[in-house]
Amino acid sequence: MTRRKIIVTGGTGLVGRALVAALSPTYDIRVLSRSAKTPHSIRWDPARGEVDLRELEGAFAVVHLAGENIAALRWTKSKKNRILRSRVDGTRFLVDTLAKLSAKPEVLIASSANGYYGSQRAEMLAETSPPGTGFLSDVCVAWEREAARARDLGVRVVHLRTGLVLSRDGGALPPMLLPFRLGLGGRIGSGKQFVSWIHMADLVRSIQFLLEAPIDGAINAVAPEPVTNNELTRTLATILRRPALLPVPSFALRFALGEMGTTLLLASIRAVPERLLSEGFQFHYPTLEHALRGLLSRGTR
Repeated sequence: MTRRKIIVTGGTGLVGRALVAALSPTYDIRVLSRSAKTPHSIRWDPARGEVDLRELEGAFAVVHLAGENIAALRWTKSKKNRILRSRVDGTRFLVDTLAKLSAKPEVLIASSANGYYGSQRAEMLAETSPPGTGFLSDVCVAWEREAARARDLGVRVVHLRTGLVLSRDGGALPPMLLPFRLGLGGRIGSGKQFVSWIHMADLVRSIQFLLEAPIDGAINAVAPEPVTNNELTRTLATILRRPALLPVPSFALRFALGEMGTTLLLASIRAVPERLLSEGFQFHYPTLEHALRGLLSRGTR
């Protein structure tokens, strides 16, 4: 039996690696990469408008995860431009490429972020909530607008508004653990800001679910129970059996990290996965304590 082809961009990133590993036993996975070094990778260069169309023909789905890493010591003007252009221009090139295929894929799952909503204090944010203000909100709105153009091609489009992804293999969790293990952990700012998070395993499972489920539009790829930074701090300290006595003041973050620190560490985003739950998706890690205990135990990712 012929396995259906799925094209993945950003397949060498943290989420991409986990997704490719999970999908490979079932699907024929092809990874779009600027340096195609494996038999299952396809070279593409959005900045130069280069891709081999023949390799994309016959794809059942495209999962678009590529984008400039938003983590940096500071968001300089050039860094912000790279963040924006990598997402907007890269997605535009991808959709323009799909338009040239003789047979269009059935679905495009395009990465976005819950930064779409901006900082909203304690307001519950479902997929119908409007966009917020600020740099990341503007990026997400423009990003999703480019992906939405694929609907004109008859492609089902899912905008994956991802929260903080928890994984032992990279991302935010490993650097979060170090100060706690040294006994130097503590809340960030007031600690009242909400954090919407998701275990890597549930993120991968949600993408697998969305490949087959007839769902179109925005999806909050977050766990059902967002937590405050205070709750996150206490949970980590309890699991690691370490104190959490050294808070990081807001002014110190603003001084050290500027806009990036304010946006990523002090913003309050209380997003909930209303559509995933209503469609019957079941989270394996619905609570933060369950997720962290699983990740910090041996043999769990």
